[in-house]
Amino acid sequence: MNTTPSGDIPFYGVLKRDISATMIEKAVEEIRNLGFTVVPSGFSDAELKIISERFDLLRLEYAKKFGESYLENIDEHNTLRLPLAFDSCFLDLAANSNVIEIISKLIVGKFILNQQNGIINPAGKIYNQGAWHRDLPYQHFVSSTPLAINALFCVDEFNLNNGATHVLPASHRQESFPSDAYIIKNEVQVKAAAGSFILIDCMAFHRGGRNLSEKNRRAVNHVYTIPLMKQQIDIPAILSNMDFDAKVKDLLGFKYKVPQSIEAFLLSRELTGL
Repeated sequence: MNTTPSGDIPFYGVLKRDISATMIEKAVEEIRNLGFTVVPSGFSDAELKIISERFDLLRLEYAKKFGESYLENIDEHNTLRLPLAFDSCFLDLAANSNVIEIISKLIVGKFILNQQNGIINPAGKIYNQGAWHRDLPYQHFVSSTPLAINALFCVDEFNLNNGATHVLPASHRQESFPSDAYIIKNEVQVKAAAGSFILIDCMAFHRGGRNLSEKNRRAVNHVYTIPLMKQQIDIPAILSNMDFDAKVKDLLGFKYKVPQSIEAFLLSRELTGL
C-alpha cells in the first residue's frame, strides 16, 4: 500500500497521479477536474478599498458617458465594458500575477485578454447573467486542454444571500447542456471573499445567483483566450495611444491584431515571427 508524502490518503494499484503542493498547483488541478476554483488576489485591504471606490465612480461616469436610459433600453445598465480603458487600476486586475500564472499552466502556448467587464448583480432584481451559459456561448464541444478561462474578481463578498455564482462541476467535459434533474442535483454555489478571483473554465456551465440582499453585488469579469479567438472589443485599437511594457502589450493582444493588408501581414511576420 502506498500513501501521499504526508501519509493522509492511502492508495494502491496507482502508476500515475497528480501532485499539487502549492496554491497555484492546487488551483490548476481543480480547474482541470472540476472546471472552477477560488484563489486570492494578493491585493491589500487598502488596494481593495481603492478598487471598490473606483468601481462606483466608474459606474457613474459610464452612465453619464453613454446615457442611463440608453443602457437600460439595451440591457447594458448593469455592465461596464472594458473598465481598464477608463482607469489603470483595472489593468492591474487583468494582469494579476496569481491569475496569469494559473492561466499560463492551463492554456497551452500564448493567451490574451479577450474581454474585461464590470458586472453588477442588482439587489432584488432580475439579473441578465442569471441564466445558465458558457462564456463561449453557443459552443457544444469539449477540448483536451482549455481554450479560454474566466477570472471573476469579487469586488464584494460572494455569499448565498447576494447571488454567488452557480457552477455545474465538470460540465466543461460534457458537450451538451444537462437535464433539469441533473442540474438541480449537482449545481454548486461558489462562496468567495471580497478580493478573491473565481476562476472557471469557460466551457463550464455557470450562472449568477439571485441577489436577495439589500446591496448590489459587484464584480469584474475577465476572459483569457488563445489568440485565435477575436476580442470582444478591439483593445489595442482603444489603447493605441498608451504606452505599455512588452508583457502587458502581449496580454492585451497588440501582437495579434488582424493585419489590414498583405504588407501589414508580412511586416507582422517580420516583427513577431508569428
